[in-house]
Amino acid sequence: MRRGSTFVAGFFAVALCTAPAIAQTTVWNFNIFGPPRAVTAGIEAMAEFYKKESGGKFEIKIAYGAALGPERQAPEAIKSGGYEGGLLCAGYYPNKFPLMTVMELPFLAPRGLEANAKVNEAVQAHPAIIEEMAKRWNIKYFSPIVLPAYEFMGNKRIASVADLKGVKMRISGLNAKALQTFGAVPTMVTAPESYQALERGTIDSFGFPYSYSFGAYKLYEVAKYVTDGMAMSGFMCWYGVSLDVWSKLPDDLKAKLPHAQALALDALIKAYQKEDDKWIPIFREKLEITPFPEAERDKLMKASEPIWQAWAKEQDAAGRPGTKILEFVQAEVAKSKTATKK
Repeated sequence: MRRGSTFVAGFFAVALCTAPAIAQTTVWNFNIFGPPRAVTAGIEAMAEFYKKESGGKFEIKIAYGAALGPERQAPEAIKSGGYEGGLLCAGYYPNKFPLMTVMELPFLAPRGLEANAKVNEAVQAHPAIIEEMAKRWNIKYFSPIVLPAYEFMGNKRIASVADLKGVKMRISGLNAKALQTFGAVPTMVTAPESYQALERGTIDSFGFPYSYSFGAYKLYEVAKYVTDGMAMSGFMCWYGVSLDVWSKLPDDLKAKLPHAQALALDALIKAYQKEDDKWIPIFREKLEITPFPEAERDKLMKASEPIWQAWAKEQDAAGRPGTKILEFVQAEVAKSKTATKK
């Protein structure tokens, strides 16, 4: 039985109408870079849920294509009130959410979506992470994003760590360090710049969540190869909202947030599966699918462990609880693996 029934005349009895109505329509503008795609399915589901629960009095209005401002300036825009919320990715600005980048450490996060989602949620609920968003940026975590493991699509064949040497690869800083160990040349460009960069040869190979991002940005049109089995960690992304506007939301709608987040996660996972069903057959037809053997992936994992420790020491030196956060995430990852085996 839904609350918020005061917004619909005659719906159930007056005795059940315990939630205060919003006096006028509240609109939150959300800025999202790129087109509608699988990763936007979660926030779209939340927007639909809240509009229905509020009887149309609370609307999350989504602006695609970074229509409200550049993606790299999203934290500043939300803090200043340029818009109420939006898509945030720590890798686009690692110095703005330094502790959050723990989830971008190479090969640390679980491969599976459900397991990764549980670790992500635990990280978002950690007091140090909450403080990092709130104290500097006046931002609250609002809606989940869990990304599939990353593969690489481009015009260089990558079937081993030896093949990484000299390849210009699009991947974020912390993941990039593992690839650099084997001679890769990381270069960071945003997702909307991907097609042109690959077409012109500015980038040889793009790291993206497999498979939906490659389809959404049509990279298969200007690529020859895609890896299968690298399963690398990628960006840590989420939807954040201004604490100021959150504080003004009626308590009954605030209380619905956990349910809305669960709906968002379910929508994400279903959207990814739908996109896999659509795009993987197209990739098989148009590209060479290049297996990346488990033994080669193990070499990348081994090279990544010192990167984890270096990250923690760097955070500690800056007065942040890097070691504690890393140990927390490692414990959550271990829990997820244990749960998967049961």
